[in-house]
Amino acid sequence: MPKSLIFSMFLLLTVFGFSQQTIENDTINRTATINHNTQGNAVEFTPEIPTLNQIAGAPKAFYTYHWEFGDGNYSKEKNPKHTYKKKGEYEVKLWATNNYANGKPPTTRPKKVAINNVTEDYEDIASMDDDFTLKRNREPVPDQEMVTILSYKNTKDYITNGKLYLFYNELKYKNDNFELIETRTHHNEKDISNSGFAYTHNIDDDRTYIASLNDDLIESTLTLQDSTEKMNLPLTIQESKGIYKNWSLLEFDNMQPNEERNIFFSLKTTPEMVKDTSAIISVRGIYVPDANYDNHKVKDMEMEIVTSHDPNKMSSNGTFMNYRFVRFKTLKYKIKFQNNGEGPARTIRLETDIPEMLDKSTLEVMDMYPKCDICPKREVLYSCLDTTFTENQAIFTFKNIYLPGSEQKNVKEYDSTKGFVKYKIKFAKDFHKKKTKSRTTIIFDKNEPILTNYSTTRFLPGISVGIKTGYNSFSDLNNSESYFIGATLSPYKSYRWYWQVELMNNFHNYDSSTNVVDEIVDDASGFRFRQLTTTNSSFENIDWDIPILLKYNVNNFIGLGVGLQNTISISENQNQNVLIEQFEGVQPGAPVINIIEDSSSNSDSFTNLRTGFLVEATAGFSRIGPSVGARYIMNFEDNFNYWQFFAIWKF
Repeated sequence: MPKSLIFSMFLLLTVFGFSQQTIENDTINRTATINHNTQGNAVEFTPEIPTLNQIAGAPKAFYTYHWEFGDGNYSKEKNPKHTYKKKGEYEVKLWATNNYANGKPPTTRPKKVAINNVTEDYEDIASMDDDFTLKRNREPVPDQEMVTILSYKNTKDYITNGKLYLFYNELKYKNDNFELIETRTHHNEKDISNSGFAYTHNIDDDRTYIASLNDDLIESTLTLQDSTEKMNLPLTIQESKGIYKNWSLLEFDNMQPNEERNIFFSLKTTPEMVKDTSAIISVRGIYVPDANYDNHKVKDMEMEIVTSHDPNKMSSNGTFMNYRFVRFKTLKYKIKFQNNGEGPARTIRLETDIPEMLDKSTLEVMDMYPKCDICPKREVLYSCLDTTFTENQAIFTFKNIYLPGSEQKNVKEYDSTKGFVKYKIKFAKDFHKKKTKSRTTIIFDKNEPILTNYSTTRFLPGISVGIKTGYNSFSDLNNSESYFIGATLSPYKSYRWYWQVELMNNFHNYDSSTNVVDEIVDDASGFRFRQLTTTNSSFENIDWDIPILLKYNVNNFIGLGVGLQNTISISENQNQNVLIEQFEGVQPGAPVINIIEDSSSNSDSFTNLRTGFLVEATAGFSRIGPSVGARYIMNFEDNFNYWQFFAIWKF
C-alpha cells in the first residue's frame, strides 16, 4: 500500500477519533443525587453533587441550592432539615446551581420520601416580612430551567379567597424568553388561565397600604425589584397585557389568617431568548388577597440574562433603544457582586466605565445593598456609599460596611454575601448612534480586583424616509432634459456605514443622433439617381430608477456612497421623422427632383431595462436633515452614462 495512502487513512482516523471524543466530552450528563435520613416526620437531606469544573481566573466555584419538600415548603440550605406535618409520601426535588463553574447545572431525579409516623410537633414558622414576594433560584441561562417562587400571605383577620397572576415573556422581544413547563401547587390552587379575567370593581377602603421595598431588597438580590399596591385591577391587568405575551391565572380559597403559601413555577428558558447577556428581562406577579375586592399587590422581578452563573455582573435596561426618542429615556444600570472570601468585607470599591455618550453629572444612585446612607463630603465613621468620578469612570465605594463572605464560618445563606448598586443616568446633549460597552472592576478591601462582564447598549436601526429631487445630465445625448423626484429609505441617523434604497421617478426627453443614408438608386426604367435619406428620432420617457447604495458618513456634514442602479422605462414614446431627397442623376450638385416626408410614432411600456454602477458624494447634514450631492452613474449601455445633481431631505 502506498505510504501516502497510509498517511491519509491515519490522518482521517485521527480527526474522526478527535471529533468523537469532543462530542462525548460536550455531552456529559452531570447528575446530583438526593440522600436523606428519616427520623419519624423529621428528615435530614444531603445532596450528592458532582465536582465543580472551576472557571479559570474566576473566584472559587461553589454550589447554591433550591430544595422543594413536596408539601409547599422549600429551603436554600445545603443540608436542610425539614419536619412534615402529616403522614404520607412526598416528592422531594433539588436544583443545584454551579457558580463560577463551567458546564450546565447538574440534573436531579426527584425522590419519594415516606412519612409513616409523626413523632415531632409541626410548627408553622412565619418567614415572610411582606405579604407577597417573587423569588428565583438562579439567573436565566438560555436552554436551562429556572424556578420562580411566588409566596403569598393572608394578613387579614378572616379566611380569604383570592387570585394570583404571573405574567411573562415581554412583548418588546420578538422571541419568547420562557416556556412555562410546570406549576406546582400544594394548597388546592386552581389554574383558571383559560377562564378569562374577572373584576369586582369594589375597593376595600379599610386596608392599610404599605410598599415595603427596602425589606425585599435587603432580604435578597434575587427578590422583587418593584413593590406597589393598587386598587384599579382592570387597569393593572390591561397594562400587564400590554407588556407581556403570556400569563398564568390561579385561584385559591380557604386561606387562614396569617397563613403563608408558596407556588413554584418551572420556567424553561428558550434557546432563542435574548442573546445579549447584559439584558434585563422581567416577570410580573399580581396578588388579589380577597376576591370580593379589586385591591391588589404588584411585583415586578427583574433578571439579568447570563451565559454562566457568575454573581459578579453588570446589566442595563438599554439593550435595544430607539435612537429617535432616546433623549427622553433614562438608562438604568445594576452592578451585582458577591464576597467569596473567608471573612467579611469592610470596604468595597466599584470602578465603573461611563460611556462618553452619557452625562456623568446626571448619575443618581437609586438603590444599593448593603443598605446605607450616601456619604457626606466629610469623613464619617458610619456606613455609607461614596460616589466619585474620573474622566471615564464612576467609582462607588462602600465604606465601613459588613458584607459576610461565602466561605465565612456560620454563613448558611449565600444571598447574604451578595450586594448591588443600582443607578440611573441620562444621555449627553450630543452623541452618535453607536454601541457602547461598560464593565466594572470590583475590589473587596485590598484583594485582587474582579472584572464583570461587558454591559452593552445598542440602538435599533430605525427608519428614515427622505425626499429627493434633482437633474440628470446626459452628455452623450442630444437635447437631453431629465428631471426627477423620489423617495429614499435608510436607517435613522446611522453613525458610519449604512444602506440606502431609493425609488426615483424620471421625466426624460432627448433626441437620438441624426441618421443620414446617401445612396445610388436604380428606378424601374433603369434610370440611376442619387437618394439622401435623413432620419430624426425624439424620445419622451418616464423612467423608474431603483438604486441600492452602501453609504459612509465621514462626519456630520460629508457623506460618500457606492452602489448599483436598475432603470426601466415604464413609458416610452418615440416620434420619428424621415426626409427622402431624390436628385437628378448622380453628379454632385444635381438639382432635387423629388422630396418625400414621413412621420410616425411608437409607444411602449416597461422596456429598456438597464443596470449601472454609481458613486456619489453629499454635503450638508449627512445623517438627518437637508443636504446636496452629486452622483455619477456608469450604465452598462452605450450613451447612458450621466451625472446626477440632487437635493435631499431626510426625516
